Amino acid sequence: MRQPLFTTRFFIMFGYTFTVFASVFQLLPVAPYRMLALGGSTAVAGLFHGFLTFSSALSGPVTGVMSDRIGHRPMLIGVSLVLACFAVSYAFITDYRILLAVVVVHGVVWSGLLAASGAYMTLAIPEARRAEGLSYWGLSTVLAIGVAPALGFWVYHHGWFVLCLELAALNLLMAIIAWSLPDDRHEQATADLEVVAEPVEALTVGTFVRSHVEWRVFQLAVTTALIAFGYGALTSFSALFADHLGVAPRSLFLSVAAITIVLGRLLVGRALDAIGPRRVLIPCLVVPAVGLLLFALAQGPITLILSGLVFGAGFGLMHPAFTSYVLAHVPARRRGAAFGAMLAAFDTGIGLGASLLGFVIHVYGFRVAFLIAALLAALSVPYFRFVERRLGLAEDAQEAGVR
Repeated sequence: MRQPLFTTRFFIMFGYTFTVFASVFQLLPVAPYRMLALGGSTAVAGLFHGFLTFSSALSGPVTGVMSDRIGHRPMLIGVSLVLACFAVSYAFITDYRILLAVVVVHGVVWSGLLAASGAYMTLAIPEARRAEGLSYWGLSTVLAIGVAPALGFWVYHHGWFVLCLELAALNLLMAIIAWSLPDDRHEQATADLEVVAEPVEALTVGTFVRSHVEWRVFQLAVTTALIAFGYGALTSFSALFADHLGVAPRSLFLSVAAITIVLGRLLVGRALDAIGPRRVLIPCLVVPAVGLLLFALAQGPITLILSGLVFGAGFGLMHPAFTSYVLAHVPARRRGAAFGAMLAAFDTGIGLGASLLGFVIHVYGFRVAFLIAALLAALSVPYFRFVERRLGLAEDAQEAGVR
């Protein structure tokens, strides 16, 4: 008999993650408008998302290790409460430079949430159904992205202050949901037979980096960073591009992409483990590049919808396939660190896309910016194949049956 996937813990984490992304994806599409209202330029508007993700990327390896050490559930509770404080603070900030300074600290906390939630959920999913479970769990994110931007703009219509208070309420709800989760620390400690006493070294930056950061995972995860570069620009500027084209609603692209991701995971998610994560991953790296190209060439609602369909089809299955592939090579006691490394690479891509393409849009326009994003995404497959061979993982994957 197949091990049960849809347990109480699975559904609690599903609700937690939905609330997390319902909060943040109300903030991210609206934040550029707030930055413009405070006197910033289009280039500066992209820095909000860019600073958040850069900070998250740089701190991900550290916060991932912290979640392994103190427990993923306590981390989830703590960061939820801190995020509520950030949401309230945004309501009272009237200088975009201070807003950018605060969002840097916000990114550190955000990285802890992502690393801890990914590691906690991995413990809750049967290993034989890992790709399937991660695919279905990821629907919580997709559903939130599908509804949150439109909801965020509606709340923002009633004022930035109202939006910030609503986000704070969602963050407090996150803390309540996390509190209801079973404590995972004992399970985490016994999940891997490799958990043994480790030699104690003097705590320096060098020893920490050597012993804690999952560099092999990070090198592989640069593959997803090449896709994330365009994704960061999409989340920050797709609404502004829709305004530029005269398309309504301005959240059309994100909503279509979200619906496509949901359908893809429902139709294909159950078969991911049988097909093999690597076999799914390769085409799912190609398709988002095509979607970004179509987005750059969009002329109206029809072509914008088409680009959302194509991008979502590949992007939605890329994450569960890649994560399942990586976790096959990582011991259970290091999953927080692995998620931290994946987060570091992915968020670096998002941050670069949101920041650098903001400047490109400011100088050359939307189409040039997204053509650059499509070109970088097209490099993901050759890069993945090169690093996989370099690390010797192609042979390991074949022996483990995850090709």
